[in-house]
Amino acid sequence: MNKLEEILEFNSNFVENKEYEKYIATKHPNKKMVILSCMDTRLTELLPKAMNLKNGDVKIVKNAGATVMHPFGSIVRSIIVAIYEFEADEVIVVGHHGCGMCNLNTEDLLKKIVDRGISQDIIEVLFNSGIDVRQWLHGFDSVEESIMHSVESIKNHPLMPKNIVIHGLVMDPKTGKLDIVKNGYDII
Repeated sequence: MNKLEEILEFNSNFVENKEYEKYIATKHPNKKMVILSCMDTRLTELLPKAMNLKNGDVKIVKNAGATVMHPFGSIVRSIIVAIYEFEADEVIVVGHHGCGMCNLNTEDLLKKIVDRGISQDIIEVLFNSGIDVRQWLHGFDSVEESIMHSVESIKNHPLMPKNIVIHGLVMDPKTGKLDIVKNGYDII
């Protein structure tokens, strides 16, 4: 049985046994928050548990490193939609220690891309088209600095209401301990 078949078999039993009932919620977040989090597998269950979040409490957006790479990319778009359409009034950016995007070796990553069958010619075409693949794939040197960059990118977005509170936190992926990088309630 392949991975998809395993998922579909489990899902069939999940639906048949009405296990979904305990997760029923509206699309509007109860706590009126949107969280930008890293996609790290260790945070899948740990982050909501460590933050006392239940299904329906918040909107969660995930990507590699909990980073805002472009002011008009899908991450900021999702946050804007959560604010205007789903009435979120706070944003929390949550990075974590030991993030795979911290000090990511882009040369090694590009080698893995080529080893998986993407030709060097395609990578060169991208570079020649003005796409700096190394920069695009590059992570960051400090999780705290990256969180602050994402917080500032969100806060300074031209479509961001000025009354939205934006926090930055860093989590220990083993214990779930949260440390404040930016307290959005502080006016500085």
